[in-house]
This record gives sequence, structure tokens and C-alpha cells, in this order.
Amino acid sequence: MSATLMLVFLVTLILGVPIAFTMLVGGLAAVWVQGSLPPLVAVQQMFAGIDSFPLMAIPFFILAAELMTGGALTEVLLRFASQLIGHVRGGLGHTNVLTLTFFSGISGSALADVAGPGAMLIKMMRQAGYSPGYAAALTAATAIVGPIIPPSIIMIVYALTEPSVTIMGLFLAGIVPGLMITGSLLVVNHIISTRRGYRSDAGRPPLATIAVSFFKALPALLLPVIILGGIHFGMFTPTEASAAAVFYALLVGRFLYGTLRFAMLPTILLRTALLTASILMVIACSEVFGWVLTVGQVPQTVAAWIGGFGLGPVELLLLINVFLLLAGIFIEPLPGVMILVPVLAPLALAAGIDPLQFAIVVLVNLTLGMITPPVGALLFVTSIVSGVKMGPLSRELLPMLGAQILVLLLLSLVPAFSTWLPQAFGYLR
Repeated sequence: MSATLMLVFLVTLILGVPIAFTMLVGGLAAVWVQGSLPPLVAVQQMFAGIDSFPLMAIPFFILAAELMTGGALTEVLLRFASQLIGHVRGGLGHTNVLTLTFFSGISGSALADVAGPGAMLIKMMRQAGYSPGYAAALTAATAIVGPIIPPSIIMIVYALTEPSVTIMGLFLAGIVPGLMITGSLLVVNHIISTRRGYRSDAGRPPLATIAVSFFKALPALLLPVIILGGIHFGMFTPTEASAAAVFYALLVGRFLYGTLRFAMLPTILLRTALLTASILMVIACSEVFGWVLTVGQVPQTVAAWIGGFGLGPVELLLLINVFLLLAGIFIEPLPGVMILVPVLAPLALAAGIDPLQFAIVVLVNLTLGMITPPVGALLFVTSIVSGVKMGPLSRELLPMLGAQILVLLLLSLVPAFSTWLPQAFGYLR
């Protein structure tokens, strides 16, 4: 049964079938080969997978991000980031990194960040004399911060998949690692800008000008603070927080910035519905896949096999890192979490690895797969948006990918980077 599942899954994946359908077809084939179970059980598992109240947070967070980006948010955050750091060497590159980091606390999606503000930033960098490949690579590398800094859709799915962590704990655990990735890219951009002579023509703006831009950007920057603060102080649950985020985004976009028009709502709602449907389809189909794995006792078999090596916590985490880096090349983060976490998380817990540290390592690792050649989804989207071919884009990405893997290594070796903030707020188990 398990052999049929994996064989069909790999064949359909190689053939380019969308990941949701590869998991569903593999599960149905396994049930059919097993023979004693009716195919209806797969349908039941699909409905059971999405019959969860916390999953309602997904469409609300997506809608909140769409509402916030539907107005003048891009220009407001870009202006603030540019005035804050745009005057230093490689300033426009730094502005790129900082702007997308700000957006990470709103969108929670790497693909949305590249397709939205990323496209504008790439164009600006090219006009300022930056290499097209470098501008596209820096944008793609920074966009992976989106799923790491809260609010993050993939963190919600992870917390529902692995009960040893909470959504709020994961949200807090992702802040420092996300900022570490941002810092590493700022360093890489400074080094490359110095070597290539990328200079900034902008002068240092007066402090009063920066303060005005900050106050204009503050309503947008406060969205993740409101979400985290509301959950922490018991004002609402994570699901209720997502609904509150929609209400806040609507007020900010319509009445504070005054750029969100009611005529835009049908398009915004349509985009939200399509993205929500695709995410829930992945979750439903992965439930069938995971159920077959459980029936076939694959997690227990893998745990026994790896346990036979007698690895310590650090060695085990490094081994899992290598495996996830390879798996992330072929599997998107969301199905990767649904498929791999139920298998690997028990191993990490048995080895004494903190659940939050393990969760952040997994999420950063799988997200890096989005910019890892040859099939990283974020690479394809960036290539389309920027018009840069995959070859130059991948070559320019190498130093940034190296810096991010170094951050991943630090997260693996030093648990405090992931656990300090949750522990400070009482979310460390």
C-alpha cells in the first residue's frame, strides 16, 4: 500500500501534475491496490482534513493582506524604507530588502510579495543601474521571509498538523529568524554593491521627513502587532484575530489611506477565494496522503530506521536539514509540512529537540526550497515578473542562498534564536 502511494506520487510529480492531485491520485491508487477499503474513505479523509474551525483563519488573513495591498500601501512602505536606508551604498538594494520585510508582516506569502511590490522594486533597481539578474535574485531571496515573519499561513497549517506547538508560539518563534534572514541579505547586498560600485544618488533625508514617513506607514506596520498582541492578551483567538485583521485592514485602506475603493472589493474577494481554494485543496488532498502513510505505518518505520543510527539531537537535526533541503527542491512548503512533519516531528521530540526550534528549522528549510534550482516555484514567478532568464537569476542567487543556509545552520545549532521570544511570553512548552 505504501509502496504504491510513493510510486504513483513520484511518477505524477515528475510528470508535472499539480502537487495536490499527485497526493490525491497516490492515495486513491493505494486504497485501490489495498482492496479491502472502499474509495469513499479517501473522500471522507479529504472532508475531515478541512473540517476544522482554526482553518477559517486562512481566508481571513489572505483577505486582510489583499485589502492592505489594495490601496497605497506599497508606495507608503517603499517611501519609508527608502528614506530610512536608501542613502547608503547599495541603498536601493537595501530598500528592496527592507520593503519586502515590512510586507512579510502583512501578506504572509512569498509569491504575493514577489508578484506585488517585488515587481515594482525590480524595475526601480534596473533603472538605477543594478544588474537585472541581481535585482531579481535579491527580490526572490528576500521574499522567502514572507512565510517566516507572522502572520503566516503555513505556520497555522503547521500548528494544526503538529499539536506540540501553538499558533501563537510559532508566530513569536518566527520573528527573530525572519529578521536574521533579512540581516544576512542586507550584508550580502552591501558586499556585492561595494564590489560592483552600486551607489545611491539619494541624500540623507532630514529626521523630520523620516518621522513623517514613519507615521504614514505606522498603520500598516501595526497590523502584525495588533494580531499578536490581541492573541497574547486573550482578546481573541487566532481565528478571531484573522477576522479582526480584515476589519482593521478595511478601515485603514478605506478611511485612513483613502485609496481602497469599494469598487475594488469584487476583484479582491475573487483573488482571496481562488487562493484560499488552492490552499484548502492541498490540505484536503494531503490528508488522504497522510492517512495512507499512517495506515502503512511509514512514520513508525522511518523512526525505527533513523533511531537505529543512535544520533544525538544536533546530528539528527543536521541530517533532517539535508533531507529537507533536497525535498524542498521538489515539494512546495505547504504540502511539505503536511507530508513530512508527521513523520519527522516525533523523531525530533524523541531526540529532545525543542518543538518550536524544530518547527522553525523545517519552515525555513522548506521555504528555501522555493528559491533552490532547478524547480523552485519562486524562481519561476520571479523570472516571469522580471523578464530575467532562469540561468542568470540562479547564478546571482548563489551568495544569497549561501547566507540563508548559514542562518539555517545557526538556527539548527542555537535553539535560543527560535525559542527566546516564545519563552519570554510564556509560550515555550
